[in-house]
Amino acid sequence: MQFAFTEEQHQYRDIVARFCREQSPSTRVRAQMASEAGFDRELWKQLCGDLGMSGVHVPEALGGHGYGAVELGIASEEMGRVNFCGPYFSSCVLASYALLNGATPRQQAEWLPQLCSGAVIASLALAETGGSWHPGTVTATAVERDGHWRIDGIKSYVLDGHVADLFIVAARRPGSQGLEGLSLFAVPATARGLSAHPLKTIDTTRRLSRVEFNGVQASLLGEAETAAAGLLRTLDQATIALASEMVGGAQALLDSTVAYAKLRVQFGRVIGSFQAIKHRLADLLLELEFARSAAYRACELAAEDPLPLREAAAMAKALASDAFMLAAREAVQLHGGIGFTWEHDTHLYFKRAQGSSVLLGSAAEHRDRYVLSLAARAAGDRL
Repeated sequence: MQFAFTEEQHQYRDIVARFCREQSPSTRVRAQMASEAGFDRELWKQLCGDLGMSGVHVPEALGGHGYGAVELGIASEEMGRVNFCGPYFSSCVLASYALLNGATPRQQAEWLPQLCSGAVIASLALAETGGSWHPGTVTATAVERDGHWRIDGIKSYVLDGHVADLFIVAARRPGSQGLEGLSLFAVPATARGLSAHPLKTIDTTRRLSRVEFNGVQASLLGEAETAAAGLLRTLDQATIALASEMVGGAQALLDSTVAYAKLRVQFGRVIGSFQAIKHRLADLLLELEFARSAAYRACELAAEDPLPLREAAAMAKALASDAFMLAAREAVQLHGGIGFTWEHDTHLYFKRAQGSSVLLGSAAEHRDRYVLSLAARAAGDRL
């Protein structure tokens, strides 16, 4: 089997790559890291309005460009190359996929155009204090009284929760367990009883928050207690986009390390001429190409909308996590240690690799998911 991008997709990559290089250099990334919001709102407007990247995978009728998972993977990969700061993954990937998979057509028409235009920043509130992203571990509860839903619970590791205008919240019927009784809700950030608290994280290019819900009034998305399948599919699709982003970050680290190895002189020779350095870079390239192939294949499968997407997503994330972490470690060491100083950009990628490796599940968790999904599919269990 061969995979190849179309000419249009190559052109799209060139456009996104140029935008990222010109508008998100490391100096601008550092300035955004130091800001209270954690991103540049003017740059966000350009990305959503001028470039239209926020709705690349959303149907045109809902305010997007009507492309698909492959184009989203391209955009994610190029943003990963530059450590892009902004609520792209939280709003344009997680939240938009959650709406596409779980909301009614009327609700999609209400919210998705606002997410695509950048007028509204949304975030999926799913994971809780235990750190698991699996919907079956949700403990937040939702109760309906007199036609109104109210949510109680605590969500942790909510991406960009400190700047979100809208939360897409997963909660369950009291007394239910596992994948039963799960519903999806829309909650404005201004709702009474809701409070968001920024968390201290190793990667300040991607902010996380703890969000508390104390009797917060919410709007039901889709049908009650039917959100499990949509949430699982959302996580698979978002995992593929995250794997693509990690491949971009790993490629940036490999490129910078190879360039440094061609310049740094030791014992009268450039260090790239030493066999030990060549072997380490060759091993890194091999890991990266494995991850890239898995990510591209997963994007292709997501675009075709097949049933067995979970295995492809899990393997893509596992391989991308391994490759990104290896690239980060090798980049720091082969730069002679300066890669972990504040003045050098390598440490920014190292911290992004650390954060991304556990976001939506670690490499070990995704390998377990891969095996369990194969077993479940063989037994005829679609979930």
